[in-house]
Amino acid sequence: MNRGKLFVVATPIGNLGDMTFRSVETLKRCTLIACEDTRISSHLLRHFNIDAPLVPYHDRNERGQVNFLLKKIKEGEEIAIICDAGTPTISDPGFRIVRECKKNNIDVVPIPGANAMIAALSASGLPTHCFFFLGFPGHRESARIKILERYAASDGTLICYESCHRLEKFLRDIAHVYGPERVVSICKELTKIHETILTAPVGEILLDVKKTLIVKGEFVVLIAPARYTL
Repeated sequence: MNRGKLFVVATPIGNLGDMTFRSVETLKRCTLIACEDTRISSHLLRHFNIDAPLVPYHDRNERGQVNFLLKKIKEGEEIAIICDAGTPTISDPGFRIVRECKKNNIDVVPIPGANAMIAALSASGLPTHCFFFLGFPGHRESARIKILERYAASDGTLICYESCHRLEKFLRDIAHVYGPERVVSICKELTKIHETILTAPVGEILLDVKKTLIVKGEFVVLIAPARYTL
């Protein structure tokens, strides 16, 4: 019996035009697609005339679904994993199934595409030679302060994802730990209609954050190294 494969397929972070030909062809050949939210992914599949069945695979059911998906792959099926937007496993579900496939000598094939942190970094104007992705910095102020202090001596750009509900609080934390002159880049709704990329000292942004930047949508926050100036 032929062993199946797992395809880790990136999907657009907003603009459907960013879906690659290879991603479409891969999803069309798969017998099953694991996704975060079947309602969101079904819109994507309909747009590209992909009729493979969907199964939910998210933070709440990931452990249970791993065995189901692994069994299917061992039986010879080719399965894809996607997330609501961007690349699976990058602050999104997928790590566990990839790890189990590796343990079982099953091929894991990356199908690259859109990724919010890389898109933000490329257009931010901040140093790109060295960077650290920190994911979501935390719901509590103490957690955010702790992670900022941990990377205070870093000579690379720090990249975080942040909720619109905590954006202003996180910017205040950055100003508190690093000072108001620390340069940051706020990237909002990348590839979408209201895309905004604002790079300036964090103190300037905080002076009028709600007028300068409508605090709605999805955000990537990049923090420049200490000695960086505009």
